[in-house]
Amino acid sequence: MRAIEISQPGGPEVLRFCERPMPQAGAGEVLLRVRAFGVNRPDALQRRGLYPPPAGAPDLPGLEVCGEIVSGDLAGTDLHQGDLVCALVAGGGYAEYCVAPTGQCLPLPDGLSAEEGAALPETAFTVWHNVFERGRLQAGEMLLVQGGSSGIGTMAIQLAVASGARVVATAGSDEKCAACLQLGAELAINYRTQDFVEAVQAHTAERGADVILDMVAGSYLAREQRCLAEEGRLVVIAVQGGVKAEIDAGLLMRRRQTLTGSTLRARSVAFKSAVAQALQKTVWPWIEQGRVRPVIDAVFPAEDIVQAHQRMEQGQHIGKLVLRWS
Repeated sequence: MRAIEISQPGGPEVLRFCERPMPQAGAGEVLLRVRAFGVNRPDALQRRGLYPPPAGAPDLPGLEVCGEIVSGDLAGTDLHQGDLVCALVAGGGYAEYCVAPTGQCLPLPDGLSAEEGAALPETAFTVWHNVFERGRLQAGEMLLVQGGSSGIGTMAIQLAVASGARVVATAGSDEKCAACLQLGAELAINYRTQDFVEAVQAHTAERGADVILDMVAGSYLAREQRCLAEEGRLVVIAVQGGVKAEIDAGLLMRRRQTLTGSTLRARSVAFKSAVAQALQKTVWPWIEQGRVRPVIDAVFPAEDIVQAHQRMEQGQHIGKLVLRWS
């Protein structure tokens, strides 16, 4: 099969096409013929040598795919050979064929293309677990999404709105802020020209946000504490601003705040399968009703993988970057 490998740690140019043996599905796994696959920031970190795959995972990058079930262990599921599914994988998505745990495969929602399906798993799994399970967001509460125009951000806004919550988002340009508003945020803050703490506090009459989804960490944590409501939950899912932070322990106690975080890639198949079941029960109907839709910035042919990574690193995209096999 054709695949895209990392020839050495470095920039987008180190990604290259190669021939690899087709993987074999084992117990509890299926073999997928990949139609399309998503690009995510962990792929870029792995490419630069900063994020090795978990033990036992393929060395090829790629965490989400949409493809056709060729063969595998389908016992006890509603899936069949030939079905198109969206799958979350621990690696190996940048290839014409990919093995995925059966429990991490979800049927392609009605009305979606394979490219849209490939844009779903990483964002949907991440948002559901962190915003709704760890963050416990409830209808009527306020969610602050940092980086609202990213793939994760665009999904978080839509899922929160669909659940009956309110959303405030930050983004790095007026164009990106407009995209957040179009998706259902009631306020979008350009963090390059506005202080998001002041903006959130003014918008909520000093009450603050009930849940904050943070992809920055670093110096953002202390600022986020200041606009977190009593009993508020701050959930960290990335550390683009650095891994070290200083927090106000007194404020944490007085306002009974919760600071938590998680990573997804190394979690067990059982854990991810449980998230998949929750998504199929709650989120997949929202997608099929048209209330939630993956936001795609651009679809590239797989041969343009270098250009796709370059666009991601430029940071001007809104939503997901997807590649398709010809």
